[in-house]
Amino acid sequence: MRSAVRFPLRLPVSVHAFESDYSAETKDISAGGVLFYMDELVAVGTTIQFTIMMPAGVIGTEKDVVVNCVGRVVRCSPEGGRYAVAAVIDEYGFEH
Repeated sequence: MRSAVRFPLRLPVSVHAFESDYSAETKDISAGGVLFYMDELVAVGTTIQFTIMMPAGVIGTEKDVVVNCVGRVVRCSPEGGRYAVAAVIDEYGFEH
């Protein structure tokens, strides 16, 4: 059973893994994790850094909010020609 509500948000996300940067798109986000699609296979257990731009209209703020996260991949599986990557969020912070 999930411990946090997942919100179906399709947002661009920048992922840093393996000393490289990748573009991805979220499928859904919760307080504890995120599921996103990317073209690269990422091994379970890999520590990743990722940045998500949360639009003001979605979160009810005056300006967009950039969230920088550090997390770990808990699942990666092929889906529709890409990889569905699930990651828990271990740390996060907001850009000012």
